[in-house]
Amino acid sequence: MALYLLSAFCLMAGLLFFLAGTLGLLRLPDLLTRLHALTKADNLDLGLVILGLVFQTPDQPLRAFKLLLIWLFVLIASATGAHLIAQRALRSKSYQDDR
Repeated sequence: MALYLLSAFCLMAGLLFFLAGTLGLLRLPDLLTRLHALTKADNLDLGLVILGLVFQTPDQPLRAFKLLLIWLFVLIASATGAHLIAQRALRSKSYQDDR
């Protein structure tokens, strides 16, 4: 019973961070701050959701390992994507004219 409550707590916290990242994407003024808010919240909310799902499978360590690998690969991909987007934005003339 305690694992299900902990799982529900992690899933709800992940949902709150997802909503916070979405709000940051909609409300923040420029590309770099939006990107920062979105990647930070996205990495944390996915981690909490994965953790909540891991608590749902206490007797299946292979499934839990696969979930954690998914989180690791998404962390790497989102960091790489955010870096490429920010680098491209800083190199573009249109972004530097807005500042």
